[in-house]
Amino acid sequence: MTFEVTGPLPPPNACHCSQCRKQSGHYWASTDVPREALTIRGEDRLTWFRSSDKVRRGFCSTCGSWLFWDPIFAPKIAVAMGAFDPPTHARLAMHIHVADKGDYYDIADDLPQHPH
Repeated sequence: MTFEVTGPLPPPNACHCSQCRKQSGHYWASTDVPREALTIRGEDRLTWFRSSDKVRRGFCSTCGSWLFWDPIFAPKIAVAMGAFDPPTHARLAMHIHVADKGDYYDIADDLPQHPH
């Protein structure tokens, strides 16, 4: 499975919620792109997990990589920054859900931190 995003990548954020940490192994960095900017090839190898009534998460069924966080009723979809080939020309913009971050690390940069 491959994907492509047309246009420049919006600034990514780092999510520190417990679901993202448990599924990714640490915080999850992603960029929110307009749905029409995302093209997925080999969609038959994409598995969706419905994590709530409003959100689903997309995984590659071949390698297990978690690639997408999809707020079903929103105009954008989050794409994992680690899945892009470099150079991305993107820089982390903020931290979200820091009230839920793990107790094993500190956030050491000066980027904005949002509790939820």
